Amino acid sequence: MHARCVATPATVRIGANERAQLNMANPATGQQKVIDLDDEKRLQHLYDKRLAQEVPGEVISDDYKGYIFKIAGGQDKEGFSMKQGVLTPSRVRLLMYPGTQGCRGYGMRSGERKRKSVRGCIVSHAISVLHLVVLKAGDKEIEGLTNSPKPRRLGPKRAGKIRRLFNLSNKDDVRKYVIRREIAPKVEGGKVKTKAPKIQRLVTPVTLQRKRRARAAKIAAKIKAVEDAKAYEKMLATRASEARLRHASERARSEKARAEKAAAGAPKKTIAKSTTSKTTKGKAAAKPAAKPAAKTGGKSAKSGKGSKPKK
Repeated sequence: MHARCVATPATVRIGANERAQLNMANPATGQQKVIDLDDEKRLQHLYDKRLAQEVPGEVISDDYKGYIFKIAGGQDKEGFSMKQGVLTPSRVRLLMYPGTQGCRGYGMRSGERKRKSVRGCIVSHAISVLHLVVLKAGDKEIEGLTNSPKPRRLGPKRAGKIRRLFNLSNKDDVRKYVIRREIAPKVEGGKVKTKAPKIQRLVTPVTLQRKRRARAAKIAAKIKAVEDAKAYEKMLATRASEARLRHASERARSEKARAEKAAAGAPKKTIAKSTTSKTTKGKAAAKPAAKPAAKTGGKSAKSGKGSKPKK
């Protein structure tokens, strides 16, 4: 077995041509700026840091003095993103469910896990892009980051977020407070068009009616299922009773036929026995009757030989 060596944060080596990109974002103004950092001494201050840790701006450059950044994420040179909770600077393979960070779950079944490669949450020399978020602004303005606020192009779309933005109650009509954006005409002097997003999770009388209808349909389906089950049980009971009656009638019919057959065959057998007995008895009686006649005849013949006739 080959043991895999994992470098600890204390043994990370910095190459001669190490460089990294810093992607800095300012949520207050909506601006974003990317800078290249190739100074080894300044990169050393970023190594061994973890996700969600704060970094002072003086570490990056003297122009960012007074700024405080938070490490929000990063990618290594191969494009694998850093994952919070993986306490290692190297890359590891983890079993992930669909929807977790680093596993989108395309083509996966429910409950299936797939082994995916992720980078640990500790910043090392293998990180090529590091994402930073401005937590606190310094005294000096930074061009492209804090100098000109960039308004949002689109407003909130969800009904709850619109209510939160304008401090509305549930009785207020949210449709009147949707932020519409203007679309410039294609032809000069044309009419300016406005476009509004479709409000999501909006509760209207039609939606309430559909909800009541769906609930009523669900209750009716349950009642129908109970009634169908009762009817099915009743049908099974009737079929079972009919089967029992049919079996009993067939059994009675067969027993009756067997009895009739037995009654019809019994006298013929007795008559045959009686006739045979009579014939045997007649033969036995006829034989002794013939013997005396033969004897008397013989005696008369003998007597006739010995006696003389009278004149």
